[in-house]
Amino acid sequence: MKISGKFRARVLAREWVVGTWLNLGSPVTAELAGLTGLDWVVLDHEHGPGGEETMLHQLQAVAGTPTVPIVRIAANEAPRFKRALDLGAQGIMVPFVNTAAEAAAAVSALRYPPRGLRGVAKVQRAAGYGTDFEEYYLHAHEWIVNIVQIETAQAVANLDAIAAVDGVDVLFVGPTDLTYGLGIRDQFEHPLFLDAVQRVVAAAQKHGKAPGILVHNPALVPRCRDWGFTFVALGSDGGVVQKGLQQIAATLRGK
Repeated sequence: MKISGKFRARVLAREWVVGTWLNLGSPVTAELAGLTGLDWVVLDHEHGPGGEETMLHQLQAVAGTPTVPIVRIAANEAPRFKRALDLGAQGIMVPFVNTAAEAAAAVSALRYPPRGLRGVAKVQRAAGYGTDFEEYYLHAHEWIVNIVQIETAQAVANLDAIAAVDGVDVLFVGPTDLTYGLGIRDQFEHPLFLDAVQRVVAAAQKHGKAPGILVHNPALVPRCRDWGFTFVALGSDGGVVQKGLQQIAATLRGK
């Protein structure tokens, strides 16, 4: 497979790049999403039902489209990076990054020696099963997008230090977890939440990173853009399917 650094360059230039969540573990919805014109999709392997086998099939499905596949791993653990990257993820989203040390660990797990500690296997999908290994080894750190999630009060307190870590590309707000972490569960208009998300944007801009967020309400997209977010996701395949089926049921029952 062939990847380049064009997408990462767009992200770091804070261009408006948009995506959605894929939490069903389905290669079919992954392929459908990839053909919609979205810039990127997140294969959710933190909360979604998918495993390594579904991850491979999803990545293969997205590979036939112009969309960039990003994998959200379940935890900031080096073996999880290695598996997703070897299978062909072009970005990694890391949940619950609370300190600069945790952000630096994520960067290290994403990069080959001497820049990091990612394990080396030459015959793997990301490197064309060995046919493109040399180019991939030399340049993968320039291509792969590293997204750290800001989801706790501790992360907000450490924003400047996290954003300053070389190799962190996106500071991504996990809105639901962040409201729970701030003690204001699901209160997205609360001053504490609004202050936190604007601090994320400021820290990202200060250190040359991209601020990102997931929104569930289309009406909030212009607002996020006004705040300065540039790496923005709306909804999920699971949500779209659920709402569509609910509408079918309501229509059939005359509601």
